[in-house]
Amino acid sequence: MKLSRDGIKERAAWEKAGIGLPAYDCGNVAKRTKQEPIWIHFGAGNIFRIFIGGIADHLLAAGEMEKGLTCAEIFDVDVIDKICQPYDNLVLAVTLKADGSTKKQVIGSLTEALKARPDDAADWARLKEIFASPKLQMISFTITEKGYALRGADGRILPWIKTDIEKGPSYPGSAMAVICALLYVRYQAGALPLAVVSMDNCSHNGEKLRNSILTMAKEWAAREFLSQGFLAYLEDEKTVSFPWSMIDKITPRPAQRVCRELEAVGVEAMQPVITGKSTYIAPFVNAEEPQYLVIEDRFPNGRPPLEKAGVYMTDRDTVEKVERMKVSTCLNPLHTALAVYGCLLGYDLIADEMRSPVLAELVYQIGLVEGMPVVTDPRILSPQDFVDEVISVRIPNPFIPDTPQRIATDTSQKVGIRYGETIKAYAACYGDAKKLTAIPLAIAGWFRYLLGVDDRGNTFSLSPDPMLSELTKAMEGIIAGKPKTYHGQLKPILSNADIFGTDLYAVGLGEKIEAMFLEEISGCGKVEETLKKYLRV
Repeated sequence: MKLSRDGIKERAAWEKAGIGLPAYDCGNVAKRTKQEPIWIHFGAGNIFRIFIGGIADHLLAAGEMEKGLTCAEIFDVDVIDKICQPYDNLVLAVTLKADGSTKKQVIGSLTEALKARPDDAADWARLKEIFASPKLQMISFTITEKGYALRGADGRILPWIKTDIEKGPSYPGSAMAVICALLYVRYQAGALPLAVVSMDNCSHNGEKLRNSILTMAKEWAAREFLSQGFLAYLEDEKTVSFPWSMIDKITPRPAQRVCRELEAVGVEAMQPVITGKSTYIAPFVNAEEPQYLVIEDRFPNGRPPLEKAGVYMTDRDTVEKVERMKVSTCLNPLHTALAVYGCLLGYDLIADEMRSPVLAELVYQIGLVEGMPVVTDPRILSPQDFVDEVISVRIPNPFIPDTPQRIATDTSQKVGIRYGETIKAYAACYGDAKKLTAIPLAIAGWFRYLLGVDDRGNTFSLSPDPMLSELTKAMEGIIAGKPKTYHGQLKPILSNADIFGTDLYAVGLGEKIEAMFLEEISGCGKVEETLKKYLRV
């Protein structure tokens, strides 16, 4: 059984293996899409292939859409050569259910895969052709938040962005330069309308994308690479819109268990590959079952009926509320707490942590006890139902191979929204945030994590973080197991509103976090003992 357009014609074998096939002719869909593309997506990674590709697959199967997706890759073009083209752009989607069963489905909605860089002349010409088409309705992105960055942590323009600015739109390299150059093609074709939709998991994603594109365009205009009329075109959201969105679906790296299961039923060549950019990717994608996508309904050139595939189409204010609900209360704060404490207590899987009564109680108190009183209610989704599903179904799912080490990445960039917003809400409601206990424990656990020594005294590697060197330098001299080495090193960090969104001493939490941290560094086993003490487990 080969994952290819010819291979899936042997339907009996696939059906016998329990694998669903597209309910439409993939070849005809690809032909129609190539003639008149309406939707191109940048970032050919896992969440796109199973979630966004799955949305288009559903609409095609239901007869709600006649054309599929064109996908393009900017950062890691090996994905096109090693995962897309060898399999005729088909994806084997594997849904990992909490009861251990799996749903397997071939997705055929990804019809064309392109390398979004000028040195691939044919693909670059094709992208220009697509952007010049009046029928193109939307472009979307899953390129991670870093893909929108033009400046480093020090505020300076990144070196490769500076190169793009100086070279102009003829030979762009970074994501924002590539998109800006292609939008200029669309402007030159008649200032055609378009929706430019970030689907990345970051706050105010549409605003971030718009600001980065406009910054690049202004830099190029200042150097007379393009016209001032292009700036006016980009700034008019009635012509070029940048809808906000909230996306949520846990899509971990391909699991060997899933690979073996697919090969056992006869599917060939399912082994993951590692690209030249170190992307670990496979012809299949494994992911959890729950998924949410909420998009601001602002599409100046029309759009597919996304709501018929379960997408919530709404206004910008509601998108922001859903995002705040998820990021500040119902999911992300819980994940971050499990990440740092999982590393400290020797866990390799997030799901395994939920079998610990003390860690289960920690996330329960962060989400339901401390978060719910000040949660942002978006109305279109119930915060109570959402967090119940997270705690009862999603995080404990033992078949999701997600690790605390992965979730611990970039924590300094996350604590301000994941904990800071609830802290500020308590201060606004009660005058201070002294009522909180579980959230201060999570923050104390992060500092304890930054020492790189677990609760048994063993060293471990810290996950990447842009502030890692700055934080570890500030904490210099603190030794796990020797509380007398603490001389207030946390004070400048705890009072830094740029990190937490507020001065934690001003809201009554600084001293509490210091006390918790001191208890956690007082010896082996003291991390778990401190959790039990404060959570009363």
